[in-house]
Order: sequence, then structure tokens, then C-alpha cells
Amino acid sequence: MDEKDFKRLLEASAAETQRRFDETAERLSAELKQHMNKTAEELRRHFDLTSEEMRGQVQLCAERVALLDEKLEREAADIRAEMRQGFADTQAMIKFSHAELDRRIHGVEERATMLEERVNKLLARMDRLEAMTATQ
Repeated sequence: MDEKDFKRLLEASAAETQRRFDETAERLSAELKQHMNKTAEELRRHFDLTSEEMRGQVQLCAERVALLDEKLEREAADIRAEMRQGFADTQAMIKFSHAELDRRIHGVEERATMLEERVNKLLARMDRLEAMTATQ
């Protein structure tokens, strides 16, 4: 075998190696794309399931928050009603107490006026008695 034959054999071997490399690269590339597509599809399906589950949990949480909000509103309304009633009761008691005190003070003032008149009459009688005893 001479140098030309060796060169042709080497070129043919290099071409065959290149062809096999290209075929293997294309096969591996196709397998890799197929594997990546399958993995992406599995990830997408898993993500869809997870996101659907999360949506359900978020919806449940939102419903619970809404129920709590309604419960708090009812409680706050009940507390406000109780406070209003308590204030109204307290005001009624104050008005009643004020009226009772006013009635009692008016009675005391009348008695004081009556007693003052009696004292004045007694003083006047004393003055007359003293005047009578002084002239005797």
C-alpha cells in the first residue's frame, strides 16, 4: 500500500467516522429533545396539579377569612348594640336619679323655708316676751 492508498483509506475512514459521529449526534440530539419534551410535559402536568391544589387551598382560605370577617362583624354589631343599650340604660338611670334628687331637694328647700318662717315667728315671739318682761 502506498502513500496515496493510505491517504484515501484515511480519508474514507475519516468520512465514515464523521458520518457515524453525525448520525450519533443527530440520534442523541433527537433523544435529548424527546426526553426534554417529555420532562417538560411532566413538569407542566405536575405544575398544573400543584397550582390547582394551591388554588383550592387559597379558595378555602379566602372562604374561611370571609366567614371570620362576617363573624367579627356580627360580634362588633352585637357589642355596639349592647353598648348603646347600656348607655341608654345609664342615661335613663341618671335622669331618674336627677329627678329624684330634684324632688328631694325641693322638699328640703320647702322644709327649710317652713322652718325659717317658724324660727322667725319664734324670734318675734321671743322679742315680744322680752319686751313684755322688760316693762314689768
